[in-house]
Amino acid sequence: MSKQSVEEIKDESNYLRGSLPEQLASPVDHFDDDAKQLLKFHGVYQQEDRDSRKERKKQNLGPAYIMMARSRVPGGKLTPEQWLAHDELCDKFANGTFRLTSRQGIQFHGIVKSNLKALIKGLNDSLVSTLAACGDVERNIMCCPAPIRDNPVRDQMQQLTDTLAEHLSPQTPAYHEIWLNGESVIAHHHGEVIEPIYGKHYLPRKFKTAIALPEDNCVDVLTNDLGMVALHKNGQIEGYNIYAGGGMGMTHGMAKTYPRLATPVCFATPDEVIDAATAVVKVQRDYGNREDRKNARLKYTIDRLGQEKFNALVSEYFGRPLPPAHDGGVFGYDNHLGWHQQGDGKWWVGVHVLSGRIADTDRATIRTGLREIIRKYRPSIRITAQQNLLLSDIDPSQRQAIEADLTKNGMGTGRSLSLLVQDTMACVAMPTCGLALAESERALPDILQIVGSEIAKVGLGDADIVLRMTGCPNGCVRPYNSDIGLVGRSPGKYVVFLGGNKLGDALSYQFLDLVPVDQLAAKLHGPLMHYKEHRQEGERFGDFCRRIGKEKMLQIAGESAV
Repeated sequence: MSKQSVEEIKDESNYLRGSLPEQLASPVDHFDDDAKQLLKFHGVYQQEDRDSRKERKKQNLGPAYIMMARSRVPGGKLTPEQWLAHDELCDKFANGTFRLTSRQGIQFHGIVKSNLKALIKGLNDSLVSTLAACGDVERNIMCCPAPIRDNPVRDQMQQLTDTLAEHLSPQTPAYHEIWLNGESVIAHHHGEVIEPIYGKHYLPRKFKTAIALPEDNCVDVLTNDLGMVALHKNGQIEGYNIYAGGGMGMTHGMAKTYPRLATPVCFATPDEVIDAATAVVKVQRDYGNREDRKNARLKYTIDRLGQEKFNALVSEYFGRPLPPAHDGGVFGYDNHLGWHQQGDGKWWVGVHVLSGRIADTDRATIRTGLREIIRKYRPSIRITAQQNLLLSDIDPSQRQAIEADLTKNGMGTGRSLSLLVQDTMACVAMPTCGLALAESERALPDILQIVGSEIAKVGLGDADIVLRMTGCPNGCVRPYNSDIGLVGRSPGKYVVFLGGNKLGDALSYQFLDLVPVDQLAAKLHGPLMHYKEHRQEGERFGDFCRRIGKEKMLQIAGESAV
């Protein structure tokens, strides 16, 4: 870790330049610790191949440095040309695969330093940027991806997503200079304001935003720092309920860190919503904790200030009082899998992609199949918050052929998949993520088999249970508001969380700690059986676990308190 704090690195970076240009040109295979922090603002994480660590250590070799680069794709919208550019670039400069994220973006893994600039330039040539896909700024803005055409509500939501993404994007020319051979610009020339929203220190920590509908919270809006729920009537958006302070990250054994769902701040009309969102960002900029990154997210700022004080500050930064959020919350969810009419005579199809990994394996030739379909039929593309893919603008005459191509390449569209599989997610974890304590993506197929078999064994059939799995407690695929969350604790062992729900408006509780994979079925047997025998009509598993409570569930499982 750098001897300098991240705040000092930002302060001395000259608006995100630092020594990145010099280090990028150096033949050394990695960046130093200070530059590694600045890389994140440019959409890049420096990592290592952890699979090779032991063998390299035996040979007295240092880490096998690799990079992860993330595309920022507001609302998950891509043209066929942009998809094919990602497909081509992963072969040229990455590990031959790419990955759909739980925030509707795309990640490349296994990039060596000497290929990094060429990959980023290739993305920008297709009009896709990596700027602010990571770092202490607004990240990729999420929006319900359903491509319903000629629908004013959907059109306005998508327009807001694009406008807000541009508005909250860093304004420094450093990205263009470093990666795209832009002309160097002196940041302090004549007192020019380079970052009117962020300032030279940017935000205390990362900042995430999502836009949803009350009837379809497919983007998990309440897990975001800033959530906007569109309230509409007669085909028009009347305004947005604005929520703030959501966040999934925590640290094992550190009580001062915790997951939190966003809470109501105010209501804003469509012509107020950009300024209201900016006010939330600026309050976090000025009041967020810059001394302790473990407590730097907006959720901690709100809990430290108090909700009333925070809401008042948002109104103050906005310039006048904002009315309270309207009654009501989210009450629906759709994963958008399968075939749907999109309202203009054409169709979209939601394609399931396990863990979002676009690759060819023995089980499915997903990358090849999608490449062939997209080259031939040129569908528009949307990435979902469940790491799946929507292919849209499909002519009715093409449906049968596309369905056949999907089947041939081992891809499901919903009907052929169990409910457990449809909505499950896993983070990358090993071997690339430096934070991973246990496997996630690579372990997920076995975990699904274990949990799915236990669900069937107790006689629950195809129960609609959402399972999410991460290799560490940072919670990148939102395990803390799912029915079952598995969070990596150590190799082969997980913390089990119960009590979230599909709507995304309830947090789970820690049920059991350090559960080995081979004991997972036994630990879940009692809760699943009790759910089968004592659930109320229409009650989901997570809601049941929350109603019964942790202590009773531990008794049922035959365990002592954690």
